[in-house]
Amino acid sequence: MNPYEAPWWLPGGHLQTLFAALAPAPRVTYRRERWDTPDGDFIDLDWAGTQGPLIAIFHGLEGSSASPYARAIAAQALALGWRCVVPHFRGCSGELNRLPRAYHSGDSEEIGWVLGALSRKTENLHACGISLGGNALLKYLGEQGDRAAVRKAASISAPLDLAAAGRALDAGLSREIYTRRFLRSLKKKTFAKLARGQIAVDPLRLAKARTFWEFDDTVTAPLHGFLGADDYWARSSSGPWLGRIRIPTLVLNARNDPFMPASALDAIVQALRDIQSGVILDFPSNGGHAGFPGRRHWLARRVMEFLAA
Repeated sequence: MNPYEAPWWLPGGHLQTLFAALAPAPRVTYRRERWDTPDGDFIDLDWAGTQGPLIAIFHGLEGSSASPYARAIAAQALALGWRCVVPHFRGCSGELNRLPRAYHSGDSEEIGWVLGALSRKTENLHACGISLGGNALLKYLGEQGDRAAVRKAASISAPLDLAAAGRALDAGLSREIYTRRFLRSLKKKTFAKLARGQIAVDPLRLAKARTFWEFDDTVTAPLHGFLGADDYWARSSSGPWLGRIRIPTLVLNARNDPFMPASALDAIVQALRDIQSGVILDFPSNGGHAGFPGRRHWLARRVMEFLAA
């Protein structure tokens, strides 16, 4: 498949990110299934297709099966005769989850439970993770090595270094365009849980949070067993796990991604230079974050070409 080339009229990572997020996406008809989790919570999974290999698509922060990237990949998979399933992280299917915990970038335990259950339904299982979902998937693959429950995997725009991604999103234009929108959604859910008495976090500190660091230090870290935002970011980054991945895995990140500095990608390349793993790094110059717009759904075709090869 030809390398990605951005349309001339979409220069820069911000435009490529926003256009892909706002452009019309293929229609996909899902059927919903609810699973009870081992700890007494639930997740909702949206399915499409009835036969063929199965691809599990793990969405990004505050995403869902309706996210344009999920629908594009699902539509491409269906066109190739595959089945697809989009497991929603807790609280992302339109209904608050029951427990204080929600989901986070390093939630490889949840990924492992979902993929383990799916692998008992089919022997031909593949996985794709986008952004936060990609980071958690890569961390799972590194932890499991050759015991991973999938045959092949792909990661798109994963924040491989969460501290670098956090600093990028908490500064400048990215803070105004992306962080503000994400925090609006995250804080709304958190205040709803506070109102129900499901969690105990500082409401004043939550209300004042204007950066990912402040939100993660106030909410994400304490609810998921981390000492603070810095500890959460350090322990949940997937970059250090890439060298331990054994199954064929595509790691696709644009070098102009507003969420992930190119310098952090350079560090990943350097770290893996002399390490034998199953990872194939693809870091094109353009594409934005979970974007790669134009070129007849290049992103979905790139993922499915890799998984189906």
